[in-house]
Amino acid sequence: MIEGIFVDGLIFSIMVLGVLITYRILDFPDLTTDGSFATGAAVATISIVNGLGLFPAILLATLAGAAAGIVTATIHNHLKVPGLLAGILTMTMLYSVNIRILGGRANVPLLRIETLYSRMPEQFSFLSEPWALLVGTLIIVIIVKLILDLFFRTDLGISIGALGSNEQMIVSMGINPRVLKVIGIAVSNGLIALSGGLLAQYQGFADANLGVGMVVQGLAAIMIGEFLFNTNKIFLISLRVIFGAIIYKGLMFFGRYYGYYINLTPSDLKLLTGILVIVSLVIAKTRNAASSADARKKAIKKNLALREHEEKKEIEHA
Repeated sequence: MIEGIFVDGLIFSIMVLGVLITYRILDFPDLTTDGSFATGAAVATISIVNGLGLFPAILLATLAGAAAGIVTATIHNHLKVPGLLAGILTMTMLYSVNIRILGGRANVPLLRIETLYSRMPEQFSFLSEPWALLVGTLIIVIIVKLILDLFFRTDLGISIGALGSNEQMIVSMGINPRVLKVIGIAVSNGLIALSGGLLAQYQGFADANLGVGMVVQGLAAIMIGEFLFNTNKIFLISLRVIFGAIIYKGLMFFGRYYGYYINLTPSDLKLLTGILVIVSLVIAKTRNAASSADARKKAIKKNLALREHEEKKEIEHA
């Protein structure tokens, strides 16, 4: 049971890393997530069913998600459509695209077909099946995390990070912010689609509605992670996102299986997620206000101390 929560949380954490790029780093409200997650699952599933191999399936899923991100960025950049609406447009179109990819069906199973998760117990034969899946997923997440950390330490990654906080500075440096947005949103949705492709293999099917509500879930996981510790280092930021994703999945698991004690049903989990995000926002706002007030008090005390010191000097000179 515990191993399953961790596997689910680790797969989910790759999607949350993608949401982190758009919502926290780029400051771009991208709703493409709900569509690109299902796209990744659909592309990976159909690729495996058609015998393309596991690695090509994962690669194609990631590229399909990146392509969806490029569409959103292009609509936003060239048609001057607000980012929120551009994401909604792409997400809406992706539903039809995903149905097409799945061959006109809303659901395609992967029963009796070799997947990455059916192969893991063979690769880690010295472990029981649940632990083999956990170790295999952990290795994938570590690789993704390290690549992402290295990317955001490059000049390109640093420029994308600066774009979200100060676009004017990027323009003054002679860098085209449109290009950075395209790259950032493409990387984000590529990670999201990769997560969808892994989840489809883990649960054994792809569904056109698989990505519904993923944006809100991703934001909830990010906010949970931000409560764990404060940092500005990308290595620790991505680490707390992974922790937040696992904690979120753990909360949803216990809500699903033990919620009946308080008359909570699985259909209430979306409501629970929304409430969790709202509570997190209120706590974060209160904490920021408290820290600002504390900083203001410290500044006032410092100014008073300086004034007293200057007055003493004047008295001594007199």
